[in-house]
Amino acid sequence: MVDKKINNENLEKALSKKEEKGSPAMPREVEIGFHQGSINTLLNERTGLINMISQIEQIIQAHIKRLEELGIKVRTGSDKKE
Repeated sequence: MVDKKINNENLEKALSKKEEKGSPAMPREVEIGFHQGSINTLLNERTGLINMISQIEQIIQAHIKRLEELGIKVRTGSDKKE
């Protein structure tokens, strides 16, 4: 796994950069469509991640149940006493 860190200085430069000469401004309607499309895409990605997490949780619970049937007590985060 590659450890990539966000360089805050570069991020600030990119966000504060003025529109370069010669590049046309994005028409308002196009920009609105761009942001709406981005939101729709991200919402769909979030829904997919939620579904994936739900499936993983079901599999974990099935393993826990089977281990308990075999006589193994499994401690989960909710079982811990402070």
